[in-house]
Amino acid sequence: MINKIVVVGAGQAGVQAAQTLRQKGYEGELVMLGNEPQPPYQRPPLSKKFLSGDVAPDALFIRPEAFYETNNIDLKVNAHVDSIDLEKKSVRLASGEEVSWDKLLLATGTRARDLPLPGAELEGVVTLRSIGDVELIKQLFVPGKKLVVIGGGYIGLEVTAVAKSMGLDVVVLEAQERLLKRVVSPDISSFFHGLHSGNGAELFCGTGVTSIEGTDGKVSSVKLADGSEIPCDLVLSAVGAVPNAELAEAAGLDVDDGILVDGAGQTSHEDVYACGDCVRFFSERYGRSIRLESVQNAIDQAKAVAVALTDPDHDHSHDYDPLPWFWSDQHHIKLQIAGLSNGYDEAVLVGDTSSDSFYVAYLEKGKLIAVDSINHPRSHMMARRVIGQEWKDGLLPPA
Repeated sequence: MINKIVVVGAGQAGVQAAQTLRQKGYEGELVMLGNEPQPPYQRPPLSKKFLSGDVAPDALFIRPEAFYETNNIDLKVNAHVDSIDLEKKSVRLASGEEVSWDKLLLATGTRARDLPLPGAELEGVVTLRSIGDVELIKQLFVPGKKLVVIGGGYIGLEVTAVAKSMGLDVVVLEAQERLLKRVVSPDISSFFHGLHSGNGAELFCGTGVTSIEGTDGKVSSVKLADGSEIPCDLVLSAVGAVPNAELAEAAGLDVDDGILVDGAGQTSHEDVYACGDCVRFFSERYGRSIRLESVQNAIDQAKAVAVALTDPDHDHSHDYDPLPWFWSDQHHIKLQIAGLSNGYDEAVLVGDTSSDSFYVAYLEKGKLIAVDSINHPRSHMMARRVIGQEWKDGLLPPA
């Protein structure tokens, strides 16, 4: 019998898991440990409406604070977990307190990847992963200031759009030869390049950075691989995220670019589960191990794990194997992605990229595996229903 479940991590996955546990009838003790001062909050708006000031901090909260009391969830904020003891079945907090558990659920998420450059520690070099990060950035985003964004992925481009709308001069540096290369086709990359350059940002692709230079401890320029320098007041490091798997690894759990779990979210220890951005699992759908960073995955995998925890006779034929979907808002454009396009051998452009409403269908051996929709929600919703089918004209709506 499970009398106490401890959730390490108070983000989207942790909250959803706790909520689903209660909905499925779990009545035992339920503790949630979050390492930030705020109650659990949504992260996607951080680089968009929260940064722009359109959304207040309390509007980010996933659930009102009364939710935790009503559902008898013991939410502890500023609770930094230092270690996990699998034999004693406890976690030790930085405060020295030990919290015991019958079942442990790790929902530790990701953190910003370190920028491996000299000068990365200078004042004015920032990352964006938390409310605290954005509160600092807001103070620094003054009209006329010059911002260099290192990384042309989702976060870098979303911040670029907001910074331009706030009156900053923005330069984007991307090491790959095109924006968003790892996740979209050349047509989509070219579209976003035109979108941001048309809104006044300078973009340099295929550009390496060797160091960040400073004066009196503050950033003053970014030095490029060709020896040139770009003067600036601020630098945003947006070079991706890494899973927070160190606690699990130190405890002896299996880890490989994420905490390894089965389809029920169970780790290499029978009483420890994990879900969300921090985990890697085998997908029958894709025939490989995957780690997903998305709200959809955090919510859906948390539900699946909570069901498994409350069902001792879990049916593995219902193991978690989602069709992933993602989105990004940049200026007046909403990009919606259904599926994973890795391994595509053909990309079909449907519509006119100059119309700001079109989509790209990705095929592998004639089968639809992913769709990128630009201001075209109908194709996105249909793609989520028909991915995996043989592609033919008319399979999705016209652009």
